Amino acid sequence: MTSTVRRAGGFAAVGTLAFVVPAATGVRSLDLATVAAVAPFVAVAAVAVTAVDQGSSWFDLFARPGDYEDGKLYGLAAFALAAAGLALLAVRFGLPVPVFVGVVLLVAYGNLGQRLAYTVRTDEFVATAGFVVVGFVAAVAGQVFGTRIQTAVGASGADPLAVPTVLFLGASGAFVAALLRSVLFERDDPLVMLTVGLLLWLFFELDPSVTAQRVVVALAVTVLLGYLSYALDTASLPGMLTGVLLSFLTIVLGGFGWFAMLITFFGLGGLSTKFRYDEKLERGIAEENEGARGSGNVLANSIVALFAVVAAAASPSHIAVDPVLFFYAFAGAVAAAMTDTFSSEFGGLYDNPRLITTLERVEPGTDGGVTWQGVAAGLVGAGLIAGIAALLQHVSPLGGGVILLCGLVGMTVDSLLGATVEGSVVGNQGVNMLATLAAAITGTGLVVAVGLV
Repeated sequence: MTSTVRRAGGFAAVGTLAFVVPAATGVRSLDLATVAAVAPFVAVAAVAVTAVDQGSSWFDLFARPGDYEDGKLYGLAAFALAAAGLALLAVRFGLPVPVFVGVVLLVAYGNLGQRLAYTVRTDEFVATAGFVVVGFVAAVAGQVFGTRIQTAVGASGADPLAVPTVLFLGASGAFVAALLRSVLFERDDPLVMLTVGLLLWLFFELDPSVTAQRVVVALAVTVLLGYLSYALDTASLPGMLTGVLLSFLTIVLGGFGWFAMLITFFGLGGLSTKFRYDEKLERGIAEENEGARGSGNVLANSIVALFAVVAAAASPSHIAVDPVLFFYAFAGAVAAAMTDTFSSEFGGLYDNPRLITTLERVEPGTDGGVTWQGVAAGLVGAGLIAGIAALLQHVSPLGGGVILLCGLVGMTVDSLLGATVEGSVVGNQGVNMLATLAAAITGTGLVVAVGLV
């Protein structure tokens, strides 16, 4: 057994202390329950930085590379304190205790699964798959047994979580944690734990009306598509994880019609990047990493759409807004991302682009440069999104026109920002996000103006 596997096993053992928290909720005194829940993790942190000396077997078991430089188990202490912070939120401030247990076990045992996968095959994709699978199982088990422990000790409010909710939270947490770990360092696991805990708390409060069948189908579809995108090199590992997370949430919280629009952008957008790639490389307009899109690129084009999906799930129960508005915000943002991608990937192959602000001729690849071929390709992209919305979401011709116009607005804003502020004020990813935001705002404004809501 390698040292990294042993260390992961040690952290998993510490994570198992999370089961103390649901047992502590049976204590009638809130103050005593808080102490009982938090104390084990605080004790581990205290021992890690004061009582374990470098060179001892316990130090060698838990020490991360940076700990040897400091001579203290700061990694273990930070991990334990992050769990203590979430335990405090669970006992005193309403974070569901089973969700707390699931999050701690997800990170702790997911890391063990990743390290074990490394011993089988030294491949990042396989290792990440090990984290997701083991983390998901641990999160589900933590929620189930956390609820049972609360019930056994007679804790108030220990209502069993519905199976779809358990699966949804477990899968969402596993994908988010894997994504964060792919762009951060192992020592950042405390940050991962806190972030996932707060996010799953939000998802729990949304109380989405989902079925176990939809969650399982969403898992199968998104994992398969994620693997294909990675295998075909249309996305890096973080980019693939970002796409998988966004797709999963879109299916579960939005529906298959919403997902069809999103996956059309991911699929055709990725393939358009690969189209005549060598020629784009010669012209200096090709995406880096052989066209494989990273997490920043995927998020920049999709974060507005993701917000719209979550907001739609929260309306009208938590947000007093018609969910139709958020649908058009989502469709408009996706149409803008599709339009911008098609216009740049296809339009960049043609000579004599003109700067959108002055119409002077510029070199291919110049920010803000447009060609009529690129505009035409962009409109085709927006038309595809509008057509899918009409076919699967029964959007009226007027609604389809709104989505098409959103795509045009997003493409125009992207070019205007590219010609004026890109590079000096914001980067390319910031421009992409602002363009999709402009399209989403346009969509919501137009549906109100024309009376679609």
